Amino acid sequence: MDKGFLTVNEVSEYLSVKPSTLYLMVESGELPHYRIGRLIRFKKDDVNQWMEAHRREGINVDKKARDILKAINRPGMDIDRIVEKSIAEVKGLKYTPNHGRPGQSRSLRKEVSDGAL
Repeated sequence: MDKGFLTVNEVSEYLSVKPSTLYLMVESGELPHYRIGRLIRFKKDDVNQWMEAHRREGINVDKKARDILKAINRPGMDIDRIVEKSIAEVKGLKYTPNHGRPGQSRSLRKEVSDGAL
């Protein structure tokens, strides 16, 4: 008979992940689960869908290098901007001037009447 629900240890073995990691994912709400009192259970289909949602495609290094070289040869392109953009694309992130820390912004200093900052 196929079990409808899996335990933490069974999912740990299935995914080759430590049980402590699973508990952290459950606590943060990252991994779909069911709670029965203090017991935690998972549906195998939910775990498989969650894994598929976290799938990342491989990167073709040669193609990425060609794209970077093409970008460098364009006039007006700053090498720092190209590197930041490439890193962000690889990580699947977008560059933000405050380096991704929410709630932080660079304060603007005001000039006083004599022109000093």
